[in-house]
Amino acid sequence: MKLAFVNGNIATLQGYTLSPQRGENFGDLGLMEKGTVLVEDGYIKEVGKDLPIPSDYQIIDVQGRLVTPGLIDPHTHLVHYGSREREYTWRIQGKPYMEILKEGGGILSSVKQTRRATLEELLKQSRKSLDRMLSMGITTVENKSGYGLNLETELKQLKAGQILNKEHPVDVINTFLGAHAIPLEYKENPDGYVEEVIKMLPIVREYAQFCDVFCEEGVFSVAQSERILLKAKEYGFKLKIHADEIVPTKGAQLAARIRCVSADHLLAVDEEGIEDLANSKTIAVLLPGTSFNLMSKKYAPAQRMIEKGVAIALATDYNPGSCPTENPQLIMTLACLNLKLTPAQALAAFTINAAHSLDLAHDRGSIEKGKIADLVIFDCDNVDYIPYHFGINHVQAVYKRGVKVC
Repeated sequence: MKLAFVNGNIATLQGYTLSPQRGENFGDLGLMEKGTVLVEDGYIKEVGKDLPIPSDYQIIDVQGRLVTPGLIDPHTHLVHYGSREREYTWRIQGKPYMEILKEGGGILSSVKQTRRATLEELLKQSRKSLDRMLSMGITTVENKSGYGLNLETELKQLKAGQILNKEHPVDVINTFLGAHAIPLEYKENPDGYVEEVIKMLPIVREYAQFCDVFCEEGVFSVAQSERILLKAKEYGFKLKIHADEIVPTKGAQLAARIRCVSADHLLAVDEEGIEDLANSKTIAVLLPGTSFNLMSKKYAPAQRMIEKGVAIALATDYNPGSCPTENPQLIMTLACLNLKLTPAQALAAFTINAAHSLDLAHDRGSIEKGKIADLVIFDCDNVDYIPYHFGINHVQAVYKRGVKVC
């Protein structure tokens, strides 16, 4: 299929394939007004102004609308079963998340539901979420396991992610998060569960590209996290880490030291952690939707990170407890209001920098010659309008590998 998208306000984000946007360059959209994108066989053939259009191309007049790369959501817990709306009232009443977790709620509640679910039940629920994500402009999503905490269910979650990746237009990138919480059966022996996670690594390797650990006080210590992640690295996993979400555990320093592709959350990161991230290739994936939904007054120190030169991406953190939303446009609004990102920075964080946080910037995240033709047409002519007019879906059309899918 040969397509020519003409008369678009194109946010190319070009020029950052080898290195993410950071510092003064963060938010460089490479905006091209009244531009043209030529797409052939699912890939971008050319981007420019006043391009000659071959006669065998189908012309799509964008009519001045904003055209962006497909949005990339680099931190979600897509495949799970059930929901946890009962905890919503508890949080409103002031019960802390860690207290809910200790009482068998939180992650452990989702573990019970996911363990009982069949593969088909997981697929049915997850397809709904993927459909919503696609309608909101997401064309690539990361899927973490971690609601099994045993080999059987972790595999079930990862197999569901693989099936969805094959059958759904959205690309699904699997991450093994067996170290998401200490299961009840290992409550008195957390080191024993660390050993179990390590035993799972070679078995789940064919189903996941990344390995992640929830490094947090009361969950997995820095030493336990490092042990799991370094062993995962030996098996060929790329590394991610939930770091410094609630208290400063030095998780960011660990991420930089062992070269994690991303360190996520970072609400409580300290100055040393920011410095270490700035001097590394590790992307800071920030999740303002989680702070918002947990009614926290604490958000990641994004402005300090930008000042120091940390590369920032955004993600929904879609999950059944702390952030049950598939809407990246809402997250952009929250990032602007609470992290003080500009709309241009928020878009860059959901495209080229998000691609870097999944080690995928070589073929997506920007509108450049040779990259996959994942394109979103927004029903507005500028990026500021998306977070400004919040709470609705601004997507007019989504193209995945050059095919209209929404």
